[in-house]
Amino acid sequence: MNRFVIWLTAAFFLFASFAEGQGLRKAVWAGAFYDEDPDVLSAQIDDFLKNVRALPPLAGEPQALVCPHAGYIYSGQTAAYAYRLVQEKSYETVVVIGPSHRHGFDGCSIYAKGGFETPLGVVEVDSDLAERIAKKSGFSYIAAAHKEEHSIEVQVPFIQKVLPGAKIVPIVMGYPTRKTISSLAEGLAEVVEAKKTLIIASTDLSHDLSKEEAKATDSQTISLIQKLETATLINKLSRGENFMCGGGPVVSTLLALKKRGKPSVEVLHYSDSSRFGGRIVGYLAAAVILKDNQAPEFSLSREEKKELLRLARQAIKEFVEKNRILEYTTDNPNLVIDRGAFVTLKNKGELRGCIGFIEPVLPLSETVIRAAIYAATQDTRFNPVTEEELKDLEVEISVLAPLQKIEDPRSVEVGKHGLVISMGNKKGLLLPQVAVENRWGAETFLRQACLKAGLSSDAWKKGAEIFVFEAIVFE
Repeated sequence: MNRFVIWLTAAFFLFASFAEGQGLRKAVWAGAFYDEDPDVLSAQIDDFLKNVRALPPLAGEPQALVCPHAGYIYSGQTAAYAYRLVQEKSYETVVVIGPSHRHGFDGCSIYAKGGFETPLGVVEVDSDLAERIAKKSGFSYIAAAHKEEHSIEVQVPFIQKVLPGAKIVPIVMGYPTRKTISSLAEGLAEVVEAKKTLIIASTDLSHDLSKEEAKATDSQTISLIQKLETATLINKLSRGENFMCGGGPVVSTLLALKKRGKPSVEVLHYSDSSRFGGRIVGYLAAAVILKDNQAPEFSLSREEKKELLRLARQAIKEFVEKNRILEYTTDNPNLVIDRGAFVTLKNKGELRGCIGFIEPVLPLSETVIRAAIYAATQDTRFNPVTEEELKDLEVEISVLAPLQKIEDPRSVEVGKHGLVISMGNKKGLLLPQVAVENRWGAETFLRQACLKAGLSSDAWKKGAEIFVFEAIVFE
């Protein structure tokens, strides 16, 4: 064997090793979800894009898209409505978030470096942006999550066609818990303005329903997305409802953009699989933009939530062990703003105390410290927390938005709203999560809030004032 052949052979194996080490993910679903012939695939996507009609005018460039991830024969045309909107725009990186269909795990898996290969070539992973999202969210790379996942892969050929040269950050979400959704939103909010970045939330809608059931369910889901009802969507996910398989990615995207301003969701196209027979799957294409003149919604970062939980635990420990109120100072503007908050304590899942401040009368950090101490020692339903119990206490904090008085009880939304019922000198409060945990409907929620106030259960119908509020809940 001559020296050139030896060098060429060595170079080949070196390159193969390098590519594998850097994470070159081969196409898994070419020939199944989409065509494996590059010419046929390219022409098919071109046809989808040409068939897009009557896109609505938007007030700005999309910050995010919602796209379906079924086989192209089923949902490719709907996906094209979203991709046509960003064709040949100047996005540098596309963050693609999809649900895990084949590997169950907690958290998210972020593809950190390398590339994704399709019949159209290889798209480079933006390792810098991936690392920043991972650092901010606390998530890392789980190989099994990406190995056979199609929700990311089917988006890549479209990205290659409409945004040639753009890099990607592939993220697979495991179980869509409140904590996972919120943590990923923190990471996304950190980088969404760092570069010219587009987020794609990969999801199909309801699965295996009749035509009528699918239409009704999908209509409700689309309405919730347009109204930015993230709390309601999270509660549906926690109950395992059949309404959107990529609900976690969608909600994380909306939460991230709400941290930057007021998102506006524009529905571009809806379809379903009914023309192919059998049970139905729904498909949605939508765009999310931010209006520059609207202030961002108050939010807390992952680090700020951790700090408030630490404060609550330390305040309880200081008071129970030393009868001393914790002193704390900070220059963090989110922790010194006046804000109402409640601290809920549990021991082995059972309620152990819950007290807080409805009105924003103290800086948030001070509110949490005092509420934690009162929940541990002043809730008259329970004996004070003992030193022996400290290690088993579970702490949940609810940071309250300002109260809003309502005239129509039908506007109460379970999963979104907390309730305050007031009449005379009697007042009762129930946090938003109470109705969800007890599976109450809106009327039961209203009745229970009345009873909490020491009123008759129908006082909400007889002149009692009704206030609603939203809350940031974390543990």
